Amino acid sequence: MTDDLTGPLQGTALEKAVLASLDTLEQALELQPLGEHRFRATNERDRFGRLFGGQLLGQALAAAARTVDHHPPHSLHAYFIQTGASDTPVDITVDAVRDGRSMATRQVTVAQGERTLLTAIASFHTGPAEPVFDTTMPDAPEPETMPLLQHWVPRAPEAMRTNAQTWIDVPPAIEIRIAEPTGFLGGPQRSGPRSHWMRLPRPVGADPVTHAALLAYASDYLMLDAAMRNHPQPADYGAIAAVSLDHALWLHRPVRFDEWHLYTQETVAISGHRALIRGIIHDAAGHTVASTAQEILVRPR
Repeated sequence: MTDDLTGPLQGTALEKAVLASLDTLEQALELQPLGEHRFRATNERDRFGRLFGGQLLGQALAAAARTVDHHPPHSLHAYFIQTGASDTPVDITVDAVRDGRSMATRQVTVAQGERTLLTAIASFHTGPAEPVFDTTMPDAPEPETMPLLQHWVPRAPEAMRTNAQTWIDVPPAIEIRIAEPTGFLGGPQRSGPRSHWMRLPRPVGADPVTHAALLAYASDYLMLDAAMRNHPQPADYGAIAAVSLDHALWLHRPVRFDEWHLYTQETVAISGHRALIRGIIHDAAGHTVASTAQEILVRPR
């Protein structure tokens, strides 16, 4: 990795690492049936010393969809209960709350042994594609003209360099293009929304549930950092502990996540130790594909 803030992902060592991450994530979404509405799954590559919440979101949505006929997912509301270990498979239980003519509701629990890691409600709906109203897509440079997230790593402060290098050695399973360094890479604190482009590094077929589950995975990235970026106090990652408490995802239309999407995140409120972040995801054509919200706990260590 050089100090250059330009350049493609394709054909680089980083691309091989991102593709390896996607391979293990796809394996984590291949659920092994254990009985009626019960599944076991592996985990993506260890990146944080614990399970990434986005993996659990994607698995919860994929498991719920396995128990629903015909209706596509339209929302997921999840609570992160406890952290999980990346070297231990997860067990997923789905309860059929309701099956209607046009809607279905499922309750999902993801656990490791006696430890509940995540609990969620997933909703599915079949309806017409019109009428349509879209939010205005923010102005943003073309994705290929923006730096990869990893291009900012060599410019991270020395004290952050070891942790920053993880984003190169074991990167997320998605390509992220962002115009400024994140806080964990030494970026400045500032107010206002922030947008980044994201997509899968290769095609993953046409199954709409797979694309929705992978979007759910990606929707968890940089939400916590958005809270730190807008925090009214100095957000020193070494002195502050921050964890995601919950996550909500609304899917407004079918997703093709192996194409570019612009994810805009903004801080709605910070009150005491809690921060609320809101996000909107547009496809490259400007359509509003999904909305997100996440509450984050931010407090001194």
